[in-house]
Formats: sequence, C-alpha cells, structure tokens
Amino acid sequence: MGPPVIRLENLGKRYLLTHEVRHATLRDTLAHGTRGLVRRWLGDERTRRATEEFWALREVSFEVGAGEVVGIIGRNGAGKSTLLKILSRITEPTTGEVRLRGRVASLLEVGTGFHPDLTGRENIFLNGAILGMTAATIRRRLDEIVAFAEVERFLDTPVKHYSSGMYVRLAFSVAAHLEPDILIVDEVLAVGDAAFQRKCLGKLESATRREGRTILFVSHNLASVRQLCHRAVLLHEGRLVTAGKPAEVIARYMQVMPRTHGVGEYRHIAGDGRARITRVRLGGPEGGEPAYSIFETVRAAIEYQAQPGTGPLEFFFLIHSDDGECLASSFQGDTAPAAQPAGAGGTVTVSFRSPFAPGRYLFSVGIFDRSRQFLDWVEFAESFRVEPGFADGRAFDQRLGRFYVQPEWHS
Repeated sequence: MGPPVIRLENLGKRYLLTHEVRHATLRDTLAHGTRGLVRRWLGDERTRRATEEFWALREVSFEVGAGEVVGIIGRNGAGKSTLLKILSRITEPTTGEVRLRGRVASLLEVGTGFHPDLTGRENIFLNGAILGMTAATIRRRLDEIVAFAEVERFLDTPVKHYSSGMYVRLAFSVAAHLEPDILIVDEVLAVGDAAFQRKCLGKLESATRREGRTILFVSHNLASVRQLCHRAVLLHEGRLVTAGKPAEVIARYMQVMPRTHGVGEYRHIAGDGRARITRVRLGGPEGGEPAYSIFETVRAAIEYQAQPGTGPLEFFFLIHSDDGECLASSFQGDTAPAAQPAGAGGTVTVSFRSPFAPGRYLFSVGIFDRSRQFLDWVEFAESFRVEPGFADGRAFDQRLGRFYVQPEWHS
C-alpha cells in the first residue's frame, strides 16, 4: 500500500465554554446588579463570567490508506463529529496536524452544501463545482445521479420543498457520484427507508472495490460498520481508545457502553421523528435483567408516541450478541411485522421463543411506516440472559453454535 491519504498526528480541538457567574445570596445578587448598572452608565458592558476549557478531541493519531473504508464509532459526545468537521476543513484543530491527499467530499448532515432556494439540478452543479468538477463532467454524470436519488420528478423544484428523505437521497448521490478521492459520511443514512440504506451501502462498497475511493464512515449502526468497513476506530471522551478490525473494535465499544439503559437514554440510530419509542420492557424484575431458559418465551412491551396522521405503523426487533453482532431479526427478507393503527401513542407487545445458547443478548426495536421508511430505531434498548440448562432433556453444547434448532425429520 502506498502513502496514506489521511494522516492525523496528535490532533486536538479545544473549545472555551463561558458561564455567567451565579450568586449564592440575595446580597451578592443585589451587589452584582448595582455594579452592572454603574458599568452600563460608564459605558463598560463587561459582566462577570467564568471560562471553562473543553477538549472535544485530544491526542488523536491514526492513518488511512488509499481505498480503505474506516468506520468511526463511539458514544454521543465522543468527538466523532468534531473529527469529521476538522477533516472537512469546516473547523481548525487546536493542536496537531492533518494531512489529506486528494479531493474531499463530505456528507455530515442532511443537505450539507445545498442551497435551499436552488433546485435539485442547480445544487448538483453547485456541489460539483465545489468539488472542482467541470460542467461537462457533471453533465455526463447527471442522469446517473438523478436516477440513483430517485428524484426525477422534483429535479427542477427548490430543495427547500424536499422531504428529509429526498434531501438525503440527492445529497448522498451527488457526493458518491462526483468522484471525490475521499468521501466522509456521518450518520446521514439514518434518514430514509431500508431499501435506500441497502442501496447506499452497495454504492459505498462499489466505490472502494472498483474505484479505489477512501471512505470515512461514522455510524451508530454497528451492523453497517461490520459489513462495510475494513478497519474501525473507537473514540471515547475525545480520545482514541483503539483501532483495528471492526469486530474487535466493536467488542471494545460494547465494553465502554453503559450496561443498561434507562427511559429517555435510548440510542435512536435512525428515523424521521414522526413516531418515537419511549420505553421497552422485557418483563424482568423492575430494574433487573431478565433471565430465560432455552426455548422459554420472551415477551417485550414497546411503548411509543406517534404524530397524528402518521398512518399504520409496523414494528420490528433485532437480537444481538453481547459484542454487538446481529444474530436475528423479525424483518428478514420481505416479511413485514403486523400493522398497528397510529394514534397519539400506545403499547404493542411481541413474544418469541428463545433458541439461543446460554449467554447475554441485546434487544433492539424500531418502527417502519407502510412504505418501509424508518420512523424510529432504538439500538440495544434492553438486554436479557439465557441461562445454562437443557433442551429436550439434553445438555446444550455451546461448541455446536449459538442456536438450538428443533428439526422435523421425514423418511
């Protein structure tokens, strides 16, 4: 492999947080107010403020080679978005050095780089020009961009009238098709439907395998990181914890995550906000982790809120191993969960028999609308254990797999 196309050396970003000084007593407050009146009368507008240093990133160093896909993971506030803003030249680092080789295209949020009053067509040409593409090159790729984004009917409509899904489809298509050397993608695929997410991941795989592009991919969706990335980087509280193979880095990430989630602390990794999961209960003791035997029925209650007029809802769930690997789901293939009328909110319940080997498992849950658009997706909402025991009177041998299958034999 040749020289790295991205090199970070001891990268740091410091912000100064300013707080107004609060007073403990009425006397202090009155004295401060009097001093303030005198200062304003004298033309001095200064007020007592305290300044605090906050390091969003500190001593981060790693390299990315040409054609690599590197996933960047970490909890909210770990420094992921700050890192990508530095790489995209939106903000300057406080310490350290960044070296980039080639054109960089960034997709940091829905509609990055789009002018709301320009049409979709005009924004394609604008973004291409920003990337240094000629008008002839953009015209040559225009049909491909529009077809991928599925916005043909609205191409000459100002993008301020686009839905969030249309916005992100066009923004992703422009960034992926206008031939940047380095593509930076930050969580934007959380908006949109499942089919378009699969389409985007396929495009990213093609861009690296056939075209040799370098991609930095930030996502809370660990399954996508496993599928797409050659390597992963874990950030925690602004520092690099580890870098390496995705499976190993994800396993380390699961160790630094909180082991349980409380109401209001769920990680919503996708959805457009029209419906929201507010609580998930697996039927264990209050405040405790439920435990089941092999093939015992697991029951989950899912509480949700929905905006009026959202329409019928479809719920799905996924089961993950303790290191974050997705083992099973309720919406594989074309199978859709049962529809649920949407009102102000309510509770749905689901039950399934647990065929899992003894161990700890994580439970994720989400909501589609009828068009398979993500409304919400809560990852690792709850956890449960499967206890060692017997199946059909025989000991479960964990060396033979994670699942126990009950077949029917016919001669």
